[in-house]
Amino acid sequence: MVIRFRQMGDAVLATSLLNAIKLNFPGSQTHFVLNDKLAPLFAGHPAVDEIITFTDDERHAPLRYLAKIWKVMRRGKYDVIIDMRSTVNTLPFSLFSPFSRYRIGLKKSYTRFLLNKRVPECDAVTDVVTHDLGLLRPLQGLKPLNLDAPVSLHITPEELHRYREFLKSCGVDLTRPLLLCGVVSKLAHKTWPRDYMVAVLRKVIETYPDLQIVFNYAPGVEESEARLIYKELRSPGNVFINVKAASMRELVALATCSRCYFGNEGGARHICHAVGIPSLVVVSPNVNKKNWLPSSGPEAEGIAVSDVLPPERMAQLDYSAQYRSISPDYVLERLLSFLNRHLG
Repeated sequence: MVIRFRQMGDAVLATSLLNAIKLNFPGSQTHFVLNDKLAPLFAGHPAVDEIITFTDDERHAPLRYLAKIWKVMRRGKYDVIIDMRSTVNTLPFSLFSPFSRYRIGLKKSYTRFLLNKRVPECDAVTDVVTHDLGLLRPLQGLKPLNLDAPVSLHITPEELHRYREFLKSCGVDLTRPLLLCGVVSKLAHKTWPRDYMVAVLRKVIETYPDLQIVFNYAPGVEESEARLIYKELRSPGNVFINVKAASMRELVALATCSRCYFGNEGGARHICHAVGIPSLVVVSPNVNKKNWLPSSGPEAEGIAVSDVLPPERMAQLDYSAQYRSISPDYVLERLLSFLNRHLG
């Protein structure tokens, strides 16, 4: 059992651990526990034998939540439980399965009595994928392990064909390169300033007239912000504002059809990484890019405040001023170099 509640990006990066389990223990049965809204993304994944889901209502109703965990753990007899976050909310899985030989999780003050194999939490210089794979190290006593496993997602050829046909119906020319662009972030404070994004995209459109750009955004506030950027760019013909991914699986298909990704750091970038698409992202001041940009797999570049300001200067500025210190000129220089490598 692998337990990974939280956001889409976290769950996508956890596939490296799932793939490593199948690589090292090909006869194993692996059950993946996660939020129900994320479950469709992992349907048919070759490293997942069963998906166990919890709704938000279940997770926020303590008695109902514990009763479901009890039922799940009584039904399945797990040799190994890997609790990837090891929070108070996830420890009941190990509590209700005390005879599981390996109960693996993070080394925290409150986990010592329920987890019998603990690893340190992720530090500031290790990427999350490398750390996730380290959760398998307690099993090295069983056999030598190969921990070189990729982040991956799976969609069917039929799903990809349908989405390619949809793109063509929207006027996208699949013989020309496609840039997936995360112009906004789920959280407003993590979104690089709009005027900066407009300035950079305007220059990219001018420099690469053959490049097609699809804006990635969620309905609601994100869409409103994306349409403002589109309007400020004067509605260019090679920017597709109405090409949408109606589901997470369609987002996988869209990423697969793209040549590369640029924009704000987030779940869409992780999906691109999982299908082998290179990315360059602007990282908000409260995010450590070393954690969230895997060192393995396709190229994953990040631009952070620490790239442009020394620590003593950063300490003098508030959050907004720090973010605005990542100038359009600096990002454009990095982005053009990135696009030259991947577009020619």
